[in-house]
Amino acid sequence: MAGRRIAIALACLLTGAPAAFAQQCGGDFAAFLDGVRQEALAKGLARDAVDTAVRTMRIDEKVLQRDRAQGVFAQNWQQFASRMISGYRLKQGKANLEKYASTFSTVEAETGVPGPVIASFWGLETDYGAVLGDFETLPALATLAHDCRRPDLFRAHLIAAIDLVGRGDLEPSQMKGAWAGELGQTQLLPEEYIKFGTDADGNGRVDLRKDVPDVLVTTGKYIQSLGWRAGEPWLEAVRVPSNFPWERAALVSKEPRSAFAELGVTKADGSPLESDAMQASLVLPMGRGGPAFLAFPNFDIYLGWNKSLVYSLTAAYFATRLDGAGPVDMGNPQPGLNVEETKSLQQKLTDKGYDVGGIDGIIGENTRAAVRQEQQKRGLPADGWPTGELLSAL
Repeated sequence: MAGRRIAIALACLLTGAPAAFAQQCGGDFAAFLDGVRQEALAKGLARDAVDTAVRTMRIDEKVLQRDRAQGVFAQNWQQFASRMISGYRLKQGKANLEKYASTFSTVEAETGVPGPVIASFWGLETDYGAVLGDFETLPALATLAHDCRRPDLFRAHLIAAIDLVGRGDLEPSQMKGAWAGELGQTQLLPEEYIKFGTDADGNGRVDLRKDVPDVLVTTGKYIQSLGWRAGEPWLEAVRVPSNFPWERAALVSKEPRSAFAELGVTKADGSPLESDAMQASLVLPMGRGGPAFLAFPNFDIYLGWNKSLVYSLTAAYFATRLDGAGPVDMGNPQPGLNVEETKSLQQKLTDKGYDVGGIDGIIGENTRAAVRQEQQKRGLPADGWPTGELLSAL
């Protein structure tokens, strides 16, 4: 999933760049590169590595085109999950869990992150290393750092990419991956590559493109850094009664699992939920008629990996399937809105004073929160799922 974290973080990263070095973004590209060179040298990076890396940098128009397009995340959850969690990925994921069982066991012992969690990202990001991406990393990062929408974010990763060259982990010609500069079989950004990169196979270098043990250990450490809680669940498919108070079904609304049990929520097979104090949120990606999940604190780590609810819920659900859970009942959800209809809805909600997070056709948590409030005002079940009925009412 090229650009998995970058494309979704547009609004929150539009910050001004520091003035430590001349021309942080925009303007003459040669002058911009001179500033990058000065900053890298000031950080103590080797001159040969800096010069070698900078010589490869150029503007890549295809990167800018990808940066402006996020259509994949405008799909509804059923469309996205059904496409991404293929029979092939399930089969290969289980085979890889068995093939690298010893490494996965070591990673879980050290980080608390279970193998299926790592394998789900591994499969979704690159089909277990089969599709790494063919964008040249240094030009891609230079392009995005020069572009003035998020200069701080990409400039830091650009400097880190130069550092990777200096360390000898990767040569510029080997640095190919996603359009937003992610590298390796689980698509980590250069700063993450450096901070968490581990030479697990002991060959003297960290290679997240080809060395699977390096990939698995490094990814486990990165997930741990996001706050993973060892021994706790992350997601569970559930069954919800028709008389549930739907306004309580929101990702931001966390309650003890016992509260959901008292309201009649059961496990997917109809057996009782654990009646304990484990905090959870009821997530209805397609409204009250569609699939239902309890999301636990570890689900927040998925949102730390990718801010898109569609992607995060897919990755978490995929991990439960790899961990032995059966397929979720997709139910019979009400028809949703297409991209243009969603944009129209977002505009109408914005006109009413709601912060929907942008008119982008993507049903994010801000849009869902606004929909819930309007549903409540109009006496509709407040499940946060936008429908043609609500659009017409607005």
